[in-house]
Amino acid sequence: MKIISERKLRLPLRKDKKLKWGVSGLGRFAEFSFLPALTQSKKNKLISLYSSNLGRAKNLAGLFSADFATDDFKKFLESDINAVYIAGANIDHYSQVIEAAKAGKHILCEKPLAVTSAQAEEMVKICKENNVQLAVNYLYRINPLVKKAKELIQKQMLGKIVSVSISFYIDLAPSNNFRFNKEKSGGGALRDLGTHTIDLLRYFGGEISEISGYTDNIVYKSDVDDFATGLIKFQKSGYGRFTVSFNAQKAFNRIEIVGYNGCLSIENIFVKKNSPGKLTIDLNGEAKKAFLKRANNLQLHLKSLYHSFSTNTSPEIPGEDGLINLQLMEKLEQNVIKK
Repeated sequence: MKIISERKLRLPLRKDKKLKWGVSGLGRFAEFSFLPALTQSKKNKLISLYSSNLGRAKNLAGLFSADFATDDFKKFLESDINAVYIAGANIDHYSQVIEAAKAGKHILCEKPLAVTSAQAEEMVKICKENNVQLAVNYLYRINPLVKKAKELIQKQMLGKIVSVSISFYIDLAPSNNFRFNKEKSGGGALRDLGTHTIDLLRYFGGEISEISGYTDNIVYKSDVDDFATGLIKFQKSGYGRFTVSFNAQKAFNRIEIVGYNGCLSIENIFVKKNSPGKLTIDLNGEAKKAFLKRANNLQLHLKSLYHSFSTNTSPEIPGEDGLINLQLMEKLEQNVIKK
């Protein structure tokens, strides 16, 4: 008789138990977005914090009532946790995901999943071999207005899809942030924001057969691109395009989807945290409709992850999506149109 260890089997949590989290990487997003959302969640509990800066780990442990803080990743994984949020520099995702998987922890990893698709492929493989779930933090896909748009597409309300366009601009001046170190980040606006837009293009239009575009430094000169734009062809129907940048103080960030029978737009889900998102639907033969909706994407994602991780079932946004998105970004970078 073959005996399977409890660690390998990954027995589901009892329904009345909280999912116990550790957070690795304590940048601004973790401090001001993820940790507040986690501590407000009824079914999730913060247990441990890891940072290479022990003082910062201890400080945030005090602010968010974590039981344990360390600058030793092995000790962090040995703490009383079921799940890990990996939020450090992109270059750290690869080793930390693999170590966490081998320690039997379910994983939420920040985007992009890794610096290279080869790394991402191995991360997905190791998680499967260790029977743990790997999710990627593509938050905009969780937004209720984005899900409603997807529903309208699936119900053929827009007719055959002609095009999907996404623009996502922010202003992020060069600094000592890891995003401006190509070795640590893999790239600039394309890797940081473009990964979101490529994920959303796939979500709305399906898999992508062709991709090409530009990367450039239009305003800020640094080791990484401050601008990227891409043109894609969907396998089934229509085309898509995206534009992202670190170099615009004001911009009309939006999603536009055009089909034979109508169109829709989604506004205010990028950048504007304090404004409700707006979904506008304009179908042939019907009056134009607009809907406003406020949503905390992180809290909604944590709720979804609780179900996935506590039952050891595939998450809403699995590691495979992070792998495909990385492959597409690499393909664009390899096929950049000469300036």
